[in-house]
Amino acid sequence: MSVFGVSAAEEIIYRHFLRNPDTSADDIHLRLHIDRDSARRSLDRLRDLGLLISTGAGRLISPADPGVSLARLVDSRLHELHQELQRVTQSRHVVDRLRAELGTQKHSPQDIDQLEGLAEIRDRIDDLAFFAREEILSVEPYAKLSPENIERSRPLDLRCLRRGVRIRNVVPRKALQDGPTANYLRELASQGAMIRVVENTAERILVYDRKTALVPLDPQNTARGALLAHKSGLVANIIALFEKIWDEAEDLEPAGGKASETPDSGLSEVEQRVLALMCSVGKDEAGARELGVSVRTYRRYVADLMQTLGAASRAQAALLARERGWV
Repeated sequence: MSVFGVSAAEEIIYRHFLRNPDTSADDIHLRLHIDRDSARRSLDRLRDLGLLISTGAGRLISPADPGVSLARLVDSRLHELHQELQRVTQSRHVVDRLRAELGTQKHSPQDIDQLEGLAEIRDRIDDLAFFAREEILSVEPYAKLSPENIERSRPLDLRCLRRGVRIRNVVPRKALQDGPTANYLRELASQGAMIRVVENTAERILVYDRKTALVPLDPQNTARGALLAHKSGLVANIIALFEKIWDEAEDLEPAGGKASETPDSGLSEVEQRVLALMCSVGKDEAGARELGVSVRTYRRYVADLMQTLGAASRAQAALLARERGWV
């Protein structure tokens, strides 16, 4: 009964009278092995709480009905908690008074956090990825990912994609020369991630929900630590840099994208698929989704095919392709 504000000794006495109603309290301290003064104070408080009632001209004690008395205690306790909650919420002015003690100090320690060591950086990345709700932007200049890195990153990335978080990732083209790394990137792309490649980049950027950005102190040595920026102006500048890199990058080619060409048309497998989609789907968005690339990349493929066919329109391109037996 402590949740109702009843002490252990008070509960023992109340339960005694539940079992022995209309009995005297004169020797209750002896019966229950409680100090006399403690027993007296407990009896007085139980009467005040309405749990015990004096009967027989005050000589006998009877317990109040538990259902009625405990319902009263619940109401009383809820009222106390409500008042306590009001006191806490109304005391926010204390923060302002404490801040005034800082005097002329104007900096906000929440604008930028410095993370020390790889362990702290990885833990913070795990937290940021777990709580991301909208978008994760990244530029990573690695030549390849170790099996340990892939194993660590896969569940985090796939969980984000399953939650509907949009992932845009830019990597250097040399990363595709490593089989496990290329397979992992294409696995992410197959699950909805947007992966683009650039010839070279020295930037290392991570942005979560356009509110928090993580950049290394030294891009060449991430073990030295990283800076976690929360300030909107800093984050906006980092996002602008990401968008510049993103616009200059190309979509990740599907496996075997431009490697194989058919002897009849000279088109790659990807171009063959784009040509077929041009003839079967109406909107570029649908074709890009079917191909697994961005709309921009899909339209670039279409423009290249139209130039190859010497067509002035998509309808003419489809007609010329059929005449040549390409579709």
